[in-house]
Amino acid sequence: MRDPRPHVGEPLALDLLNTQWVDDGPRDLLTDVAGLRIWLTSAGLSGRATADTRTLEALLTARTAILDAVRHGGQDALNEVLDHGRIRRRLTDDGPVDLPDVADPAWLPAWVAADNLLHLLATAPDRIRQCAHPDCVLYFLDTSKNATRRWHSMAICGNRAKAARHYARRS
Repeated sequence: MRDPRPHVGEPLALDLLNTQWVDDGPRDLLTDVAGLRIWLTSAGLSGRATADTRTLEALLTARTAILDAVRHGGQDALNEVLDHGRIRRRLTDDGPVDLPDVADPAWLPAWVAADNLLHLLATAPDRIRQCAHPDCVLYFLDTSKNATRRWHSMAICGNRAKAARHYARRS
């Protein structure tokens, strides 16, 4: 089954937030294990995690924690998710690597998404944005050169805003 979301390809933490969107009403990819399977595949985690109820519950906990951290700077819920794992450093034939070490496999996708948010907050906290369209709930990482991107997609929400302004001027 293909991923039905209108916006994919963001860093993992934001991609998890984007499992909720508005399209003729609120939509949520993570309402069941089938949606979880789609997200795990899209996130490149299908070979590392099992699509089951426990993984879904952990991922929903992480999504709520990430949303609270992004919107309100909340730390406690995110730290609770992060308590489920750690980074284990190893030296391999290819050089040093950082490997996630999560005791309960059901928490691996949730922990990896929460860890990704930490990376985003450390490297580009001011570039984490919610789409400026008033009816859009999607998030993106602003990678524009001058950090002025406003829409998750210029073709979708940006075009809607331009059309609304044009209509308002003509009326």
